[in-house]
Amino acid sequence: MTGEDPGNPENVLVVRIPISKPGGDPRPRQGLDPRAVRTRTAIAVAATTLFLHQGYQGTSIDDIAAAARVSKRSVYNNFGDKQRLFTEIVLGATPTAAEFTEQLVTNLADAADVPTAIRSLARRHLAAVAQPHVLQLRRLIILEATRFPDLAAEYYQRAPGRVIDALTTAFQALHQRGELHAPNPRRAAEHYSYLVLGTLLDTALFTPDAPPPPPAELEQIADTGATAFLAAYRLGPERR
Repeated sequence: MTGEDPGNPENVLVVRIPISKPGGDPRPRQGLDPRAVRTRTAIAVAATTLFLHQGYQGTSIDDIAAAARVSKRSVYNNFGDKQRLFTEIVLGATPTAAEFTEQLVTNLADAADVPTAIRSLARRHLAAVAQPHVLQLRRLIILEATRFPDLAAEYYQRAPGRVIDALTTAFQALHQRGELHAPNPRRAAEHYSYLVLGTLLDTALFTPDAPPPPPAELEQIADTGATAFLAAYRLGPERR
């Protein structure tokens, strides 16, 4: 397990590496051989790097074993096959996504200053998604979605979809409080997400070698997205 920033919504892949063998209980257990844990983590770290840079098809078990400095047998013994390894790595991001979602949306429904809370939300959300390895992971999953449709759907449900669900709940509460006019809170959550994240994600998909915008530009993108959202959904004093 490596120590990435827990504020990242898709803090990827090597953050939570299950350490059971295929078919076993994925939860860590006391008394596991530290050497076995190190081997499994080394394989996962190597595979993560290769999958992100070479894609699923472009990465072989030989490549992974060589990068991890283990035998091919060790890779098979720990993960079964390449598909299972890829699946465990992708879904290893989702517990961190759950933590991020809770941090991101906590107290939004009860915010006293809703415009300030939504602008802060937009800045934190965009800064987290703009991390290069997060963008690489999204691109990789999209590229492999036709090969692994169930995995792509599960990842979406556990990570980006979880954020949309949490925002939907918060915007529904703000609508009920009279702070937002959002009779369809899920549509409002989708609009917020695309206003704040859409340009960045499109750029990452179509120009994968382009660096993310600098922090000041990210803040400007987030602020203008939040402003557009509030212009559409914020109730003025005369309408409250």
